Amino acid sequence: GQGDGVWRREQEPLLFMLLAEKLGVEASEIVDFELSLYDCQKGSFCGATDEFINSARLDNQMGCFVSLASLVNHASSAALDTDLDVSLVALFDHEEVGSDSTVGAGSTLIDESFKRVALALAGPNDAADSLEAMKRRSFCVSFDMAHAIHPNYSAKHEKNHAPKLNQGVVIKSNSNQRYATTGATGFLVRELGRSVGQDVQEFVVRNDCACGSTIGPIISSRTGIRSIDLGTPQLSMHSVREMGGTRDVEYAVDLLTAFFKEFRELDRL
Repeated sequence: GQGDGVWRREQEPLLFMLLAEKLGVEASEIVDFELSLYDCQKGSFCGATDEFINSARLDNQMGCFVSLASLVNHASSAALDTDLDVSLVALFDHEEVGSDSTVGAGSTLIDESFKRVALALAGPNDAADSLEAMKRRSFCVSFDMAHAIHPNYSAKHEKNHAPKLNQGVVIKSNSNQRYATTGATGFLVRELGRSVGQDVQEFVVRNDCACGSTIGPIISSRTGIRSIDLGTPQLSMHSVREMGGTRDVEYAVDLLTAFFKEFRELDRL
């Protein structure tokens, strides 16, 4: 139609040619597209002892990896035999652009998942009451990356809130609710760290600096589920190549594996 002609004339012909060649179609068959450019180089290690990771999209592919690895560890262990909880990992798109989409954390996915679990476990007659009780007993770990202190820009961090690479998982807090951490949820994760011999790091953004946000406050406010914002420290966040610590991957997997295993017992404290 005429509208398609106007849209097509506004596109770069070379791009159409490359897309058609890649897809094995005629350029005239392409009616629209959604494209993102990204670094396709593989991640690599650096440092004297390979103590750093250089890669695109550590924020937040790192969080996705450690969450899934921890769930697999838990599901593969004997602890699953006595686990009365439902453990799940939810991975969302569009966190960097607000999360308000059909596939973002602002979608209905979490709420629908809870409803289906309640229906499966309690049946249609008791699902509604079970759903509300389930939410109150649940705990959400929003795992995203944290800003590590940069030696050339140390003034950007508060003195006592300066996460370092390879020093462990970071609890992120913000009084303006940009992070979902509360006193109660922070206490629980610190106790969890003690149980696995880890000292978690703390991060609060400087009062005169803007603070980014995560999906933690979105899920917490829309479901009423207790939540905390955690992450591993990194440099060069949102650049084409980011840097993190290799040991922090192990710290995060160990901590989250312990979370799946020990949360219910700690929650009774």
